Amino acid sequence: MKYLSYHILTIGCQMNKSDSERIASYLNSFSLRKASIKFADIVLLNTCGVRQRAEDRVYTLVRNIKRDNPKNKLIITGCLARRKDVQRRLSAQVDLFMPINNLPELIPTLMKKVAVNNLFFLDKDSDTIRQKQGERYLEIEAEYESKFSAFVPIGNGCDNFCSYCVVPYARGREVYRPYDKIISEVKRLINKDYKEISLIAQNVNSYRYKDKDFSDLLLAIDNLPGDFILRFSSSHPKNVSDKLIQALGKTKKLANHFHLALQSGDNDILEKMNRKYRVENYLETISKIRKVKPEIAITTDIIVGFPSETKKQFLNTVSVFKKVCFDFAYISRYSPRPFTAAYSLKDDVSLAEKKNREDILNEVLSKTAVERNKIYLNKIVRVLVESRGKKNRYFAKTSSYKNVSFLSDNKDIIGKFVKVKIEEVYDFGLKAKFIEICK
Repeated sequence: MKYLSYHILTIGCQMNKSDSERIASYLNSFSLRKASIKFADIVLLNTCGVRQRAEDRVYTLVRNIKRDNPKNKLIITGCLARRKDVQRRLSAQVDLFMPINNLPELIPTLMKKVAVNNLFFLDKDSDTIRQKQGERYLEIEAEYESKFSAFVPIGNGCDNFCSYCVVPYARGREVYRPYDKIISEVKRLINKDYKEISLIAQNVNSYRYKDKDFSDLLLAIDNLPGDFILRFSSSHPKNVSDKLIQALGKTKKLANHFHLALQSGDNDILEKMNRKYRVENYLETISKIRKVKPEIAITTDIIVGFPSETKKQFLNTVSVFKKVCFDFAYISRYSPRPFTAAYSLKDDVSLAEKKNREDILNEVLSKTAVERNKIYLNKIVRVLVESRGKKNRYFAKTSSYKNVSFLSDNKDIIGKFVKVKIEEVYDFGLKAKFIEICK
């Protein structure tokens, strides 16, 4: 059978979006064309299994895809591709389960009409073969969706094995790209006038290639000629070294924003999560970062209702929220994930209590975020314009990752830096007056 067209559906994080861009590039190299989901020969569903809600969405999508286009070859990749229970549940509807590292083998496998799950079987080889597969996948150049903002993966996989997290099982152990290949990709983006470049990995600051670490990579990219914002995510607190913090102070293009997942403000819960740091370590790290960059925006991830989390332990998290004064936080209610260490623990915090704890944190966050945003009031700041809404309203982001909206009659400013004056501040957004396009 000759495959002529494809459609990609993406669920989840920045890494999944970046994976989908590489999938598109790979399929385009075989002269396949994009098509609507109803008419595509191949439909790839790039899944996320970090939370139950994301997993449930996959089951609904699979049912709808096969109903609307029963003749397509449906391929599952992403977090759920290795899950045996998911394979059993979807075996009648899904033609292939493909861990993302196996992307270079996709078309040869389909052309040979290999049976369902054979590609998955390939992924069960030795760690050495897995690493080579990961390196081959990362060498595929992306088909970037945006013309001004790009994700650049510097690695794939995770070695941390946090007790609640499926990523090490879904993506495998850490594999990092060669330093010079990352630099080359960034240079190509700069030459194409990209204005925002985001380095991404499951644990970005554990990057190491030969004698180069993440600090070296940041400084090298920051020193490249061009006008762009450099971002990175996600970072693990245990890997934030003094060298990395010093590098933050030396950079000129690096965003004034640091995302550092706390997950819990209680040491006993952190130990059960296998996070490998204590609250005191986290607070010390934040203090060091703010000494180097006083106005830096700090954002985080939090899980409420982890198994056995008492109200007192939760209040320790509230206390950390008040001490740090986060600019934003992604707050999630714990949901058991198969194959993780925490899956064997009793999920003993009720859904109602999880929601209550989420609401309490959001209330604290809203207050601290407003206070943090007041430093922008009446200031002129440079923002990157991302999109246009109704009635000439544009949406942009500051270097510190703050959402900004403003009115402008200019028709050609998406993907450009402009200056705006901040006139109103809210908890999670700023309203501004357009000043001028940056030269």
